[in-house]
Amino acid sequence: MQDIALLAIDWGTSTTRAYAMDRQGRIRNARSAPLGVQRVAQGEFAQALKTLYGDELPEGVPLIACGMIGSRQGWIEAPYCACPADFGAVAAALIRVPSTALAIVPGLICRNDDGVADVMRGEETQILGALADDAPARQVLLLPGTHSKWAIIGPAGIEAFSTFMTGELYALLVEHSILGRLATPGGDDDAFARGVRYSLRSDAAITHDLFSARTLALTDELAPSSVGDYLSGLLLGVEIAAARLWLDRMRLATTRLTLVGAQTLVQKYRTALAIAGIDADMGAEDAAARGLWRIARHAGLLR
Repeated sequence: MQDIALLAIDWGTSTTRAYAMDRQGRIRNARSAPLGVQRVAQGEFAQALKTLYGDELPEGVPLIACGMIGSRQGWIEAPYCACPADFGAVAAALIRVPSTALAIVPGLICRNDDGVADVMRGEETQILGALADDAPARQVLLLPGTHSKWAIIGPAGIEAFSTFMTGELYALLVEHSILGRLATPGGDDDAFARGVRYSLRSDAAITHDLFSARTLALTDELAPSSVGDYLSGLLLGVEIAAARLWLDRMRLATTRLTLVGAQTLVQKYRTALAIAGIDADMGAEDAAARGLWRIARHAGLLR
């Protein structure tokens, strides 16, 4: 640990990922543990930090964390930073945990034209880490997940974003609705593409179209092993169609964006985007670690 300049932590709901990084922002060591905020009792986060690093928590090395550790259920709440937000704004809003060397990255908040708020916590760090040095003046990043985030990045930083509960809705439908009763495990790419195309049509109505996952199976037009993939395609198609409308309102029609996230999910989104005529570049897999290092540098934490 002698050449380590920063200990960076992506502290999520169920899992914690920790990185030991050198002065150039290179990851020298990485580890993961089931120490997310839902698995640590209130008041025991300091012990969780010691458990994460064991005896390798050196004095004098700054620590920085992002994610749900800064939520109301976390160690200490880091208030949301308003968009547009760049590196400087995020770095200035870091919250220090008393009696520790830990700084927590704030989440972000934005509002739509009707004044309704949208928030993210953790994804802002991934976005700031995924940005390329030669990025265009204005671009779109998509972070698939339980709550997918579409974000617009411009000269002022993260300008705005929009959240879609696609992953959570899929889990609810498969596990707790009548649609999941006919589904069996499978992997049907054609069924997935069929679902995407069906929900991209101009007269799509998701509360009606979802029932087609059942009727197609009942009429033997869709195998039970294909129901889950078809349903996934329906939901991704709806997300893409809605996100396009949002981007139009934001005066940013896009035919290309950058995907950031877990490889399996990113590939599924890339397929759906291609069906919709949108090209997708692949963002860095270590975006959270890179983002934490960049924020720490802007905050003057690196010696």
